Amino acid sequence: MLQNPVHLRLAKLESWQHMTFMACLCERMFPNYWAFCQQTKFADPALYRRILDLIWESLTVKDAKINFDSQLEKLESAIPDGDDFDVYGVYPAIDACVALSELVHAQLSGETLEHAIEVSRTSVTTVAILEMTQAGREMSDEELRENQAVIDEWDQQWEIFRLLAECEERDLELIKGLRSDLREDGISNIGINFHQ
Repeated sequence: MLQNPVHLRLAKLESWQHMTFMACLCERMFPNYWAFCQQTKFADPALYRRILDLIWESLTVKDAKINFDSQLEKLESAIPDGDDFDVYGVYPAIDACVALSELVHAQLSGETLEHAIEVSRTSVTTVAILEMTQAGREMSDEELRENQAVIDEWDQQWEIFRLLAECEERDLELIKGLRSDLREDGISNIGINFHQ
């Protein structure tokens, strides 16, 4: 269920495409973290937003000088512990943080492919777990593959992948366009609406 042909295809892309792909998926997970922070007053969701914005900046601004080590430290202190909260929203919030942390690690290490696959899996896992929670039971990989919400999530990921795969070289307009479309859309991978 967590394997998808998109993972094999990602291997053909360059680092900037992996980074953009991950940033797009984090953009789609941000409303989950934001909603959790609003509900519990756990942390300021602006921190997540800032770190993700710095990643976007590094993708579009030549030689942007950003200390991602310190960003990673800040992020790690803003990840909720699932045992501390009695609300379902803590799990999508943790997933959103895990994805952003993968993205920052990719930025630091330059090893982008493994992280891109991990972010892809994390996003679809958020969707699958919500579906199982709502159904009140575990589902087999087969069932999840045929689940409409999971299918929709893979479709979204493929859509982002295809737009990136069509680029011969780093396309700043495309990167900025993806960022603003996902932001304006403001809907997370599990349908949470974010409106500032």
